[in-house]
This record gives sequence, structure tokens and C-alpha cells, in this order.
Amino acid sequence: MQFPTEVLEVLTDPRTIIRDDRVGVPFEIDRPVYEAMNKVLKDMGGQWDGRKAVRAHVFPYRIEEFMRQCLAADDYPSKRDQGWFPTPPNLVMQICDLAGIYAGMTVLEPSAGSGAMTGEIDRRGGVVDAFEIDARRAEVLRKQGAARRVVHGDFLDADPLDYAEPFDRVVMNPPFPNGLEHIKHAIGFMSDDAILVSVMSQGLMYWDDKASVEFRAMVDEVGGEIEALPDNSFAMSGTGVRTCLLFLPGYPGGPLRTHEWLLRQPRQLDLFAVA
Repeated sequence: MQFPTEVLEVLTDPRTIIRDDRVGVPFEIDRPVYEAMNKVLKDMGGQWDGRKAVRAHVFPYRIEEFMRQCLAADDYPSKRDQGWFPTPPNLVMQICDLAGIYAGMTVLEPSAGSGAMTGEIDRRGGVVDAFEIDARRAEVLRKQGAARRVVHGDFLDADPLDYAEPFDRVVMNPPFPNGLEHIKHAIGFMSDDAILVSVMSQGLMYWDDKASVEFRAMVDEVGGEIEALPDNSFAMSGTGVRTCLLFLPGYPGGPLRTHEWLLRQPRQLDLFAVA
């Protein structure tokens, strides 16, 4: 949800204190503005603590980096708006560590949000291309300057073969309702020996529909892993949904429909062409 204008002005005021697990406003604001701000901060998980030594909204997690992302995007995840859940900083580090990102690698981030992962990839020396469906967040990514390329649009509409070269790594926090669809599409952007690491709804570990069962079998075949993340891993992002972490390694000649696999298909089909 978008911040009310007057709330955004208060929260971005240099006098406002956003540190650790607290948001404090040590200056006078109008009562209606306070009530609007209180509503937003409560919706994000904060609670007012009026004790003299505190006098701030206190959150059950470190709010500083997360709030920076939200204010930059002029957008925050409400409990009633289940669309955008920024990747918490500790999980960003875990994903990038698991993917093994280092200087010079090309990295795809298909649901980049306001740049939590693109910023860390850039700090590690990775060359990242980002997709973001929301126009405001795409503009935030451009201003961030961490990505080589920012595409404003639906990642599912992108054609892997529009890219001359595949990516060395793919890191993802896709939309939970159709996350598996995003992951399977992202495989087409990988090189044969790339690694994909993605957050996903924990349902992927036990859903019994055909697509999920077949996907888990493929993960096992390539030596990948699906590991449950701790409960409330996304609490700071406004949701209690249970999540898991997918590690999917490619290897030449394997079953993944990678970028190279897609490139090979026309040549294979040519074998059956009429002379």
C-alpha cells in the first residue's frame, strides 16, 4: 500500500528516528497526522510504547533497513494487501551466500521489489539484471543504480531467448500465489551449470498436485534441496506465511530446461525436418 502523503513526510523527515526496532518522532505533529501514522505503523507490526524512556513505535524485529526499503518505494506491505513482501535483510544474506555470488557473475533477479537483493548482489560484485512489475518500485531500482538493467514488466512475459547469454545465478523472492510458475520460467534464463535460489511458500514441500510433485522429483534428481525456513521469517514484511528456501543447481545434460536446453531445441527439431 502507498503511504499517505503526510505520513511519508513525517517518516522521511531527518528528525525522525528510525533505529533498530523503533520508530520515534521527537517533534510536534498534528493529531490527524499522528493517527494516520499510527495506523500505518501498526499495520506494519509496530506498537506504541508511551513510557518516558521509549516514546516510540516498537517492532518485534529490526525495522531500520526494512523501513528504508519501504520509504524509498513509497510502498509498504499491509496485512490487508498481500502483494509485496520485501526480503528481510538476514534472508537476503542467506540467499546470496547459498547462491555463491562473487565478482563478475551475471545474476538475474526476476522480482526485484525495491532492491533488497540487487543492492547486496552489487556489493558482492555481481552484475545483476532485474525485473519489477510495479512502476514505482522499478523507478526506485533505477535510482538505486545497482542493476545493469531494470525491466518494468511481468517477468512471466519475458522470453529467455531474447537474451544472447544465460545467467550464472538466479535469486528470487517471487509472488507466493504463483511462485512455482515464476521459478520454472526462471530456469530458462540459467546456464547449464548455474544455480537458482528462491524463497517459496512452504507448501511446495508437500503440495500433491502434479506440477509440485514433478518439480520436487526434478529437484531431487539434480541434487537440489528444499528447506523449511523458520516460522515468522517474513514477519517484518507483514505476513506470517510459512516459507521455504529452494536450492536448485544445474549441470550440463541435466533435466532442467535451461537457456542452453532451449537453444538446442530448434537444432533437435531440424533432425526431423523434411529435406
